[in-house]
Amino acid sequence: MKAFFIALCMSFIGFSSMAKGESMKDVINRSIDQAVVQSKAMVNALSSQKDRLPKSINPQTGELVTSDSRWWCSGFFPGTLWYLYELSNDEQLREAAEEFTARVEREKFTTNNHDVGFMLYCSFGNGLRLTQNKAYEEVLLTGSKSLSTRYNPEIGLIKSWDSNPAKWQFPVIIDNMMNLELLLWASKYSGDSTFYKLSVSHADKTIEHHYRPDYSCYHVVSYDTITGEPHVKQTHQGASDESIWSRGQVWGLYGYSMMYRETGLERYLIMAKNIAALLIHHPNLPEDKIPYWDYLASEIPDEPRDASAGALMASALIELSGYVDKKLKKEYLSIAEQQLRTLASPEYLAKEGTNGNFVLKHSVGSKPHNSEVDVPLTYADYYFMEALLRYKKNVLKN
Repeated sequence: MKAFFIALCMSFIGFSSMAKGESMKDVINRSIDQAVVQSKAMVNALSSQKDRLPKSINPQTGELVTSDSRWWCSGFFPGTLWYLYELSNDEQLREAAEEFTARVEREKFTTNNHDVGFMLYCSFGNGLRLTQNKAYEEVLLTGSKSLSTRYNPEIGLIKSWDSNPAKWQFPVIIDNMMNLELLLWASKYSGDSTFYKLSVSHADKTIEHHYRPDYSCYHVVSYDTITGEPHVKQTHQGASDESIWSRGQVWGLYGYSMMYRETGLERYLIMAKNIAALLIHHPNLPEDKIPYWDYLASEIPDEPRDASAGALMASALIELSGYVDKKLKKEYLSIAEQQLRTLASPEYLAKEGTNGNFVLKHSVGSKPHNSEVDVPLTYADYYFMEALLRYKKNVLKN
């Protein structure tokens, strides 16, 4: 029952800023100011640890948990710093972004997992966009070539993991949609259409085999390496194989919105709109619009929320709102605004010096593994900053 009452409080707090008449501009500026304070404190905490990056906190002690660059999330904190530099024009944040981005550079040679896009495009990609640092181009192109080695032309997909070969022959997870943005950048930069072709193939095969008729998706699909057809469809982090794992659904929403932006192919816009409709209109989406960690978790409403899924969804909807008619645009922005207001409420936005100096509270990594449950996560902060930036640039336009 405790979680139920917390959920009620979240809904109340999430809408309290609207009740007080706080404008979206004020919500965004207040969130940015708080994120700057927290992120500068994080930089100070890690400045003497030359190879470390923030990961989460220990839920028992509240102490900061860090990783080296090998952890799949290593590019998110540098990316957060780049976004905050863009939002604040604070040169101290630019210097920090450069320092922490450099800590991830060795991942340009990584070929044993699919997360190179997360690692490099969030960090070096944003750095290149904001500074035009030519050295960053080499890192991104080398990383793209490394990621491309995981593509199997017979199957038409990029392999996600090398783990658990007794269970999976060629596993592909929905998260992998996010890493295609790096490859599409490489295609434009290098003029090599190979990067484009394999990205489109991966996105198309994912539509074909990951998605159910209602536009929810499986987390993991493993392909038979002889036939090229799926032999397993299941979850790894969701409540069940047939459930709707929240962050996985939003990886898809974000990924297909991005694919439409980069390719102009109408099928990706249709896919993104259908995924959005499922997530927005599902009866288990809470009133304050921050999803439970799984839309079909068995103990709803007595289940944890996932701020990372909420931040991702807000960012994706803001982008997608720019590609649709006025009616859908209004709907998407209304949901995103509610999500940003809720994330900016005291229930989610951490006070100065708390939460291990992360910005957002209440995310969920993998509840089935009892890993990172109801803790801050570095990618929640990253996509929250991205959503704030996108709203400020595309909606407020100042």
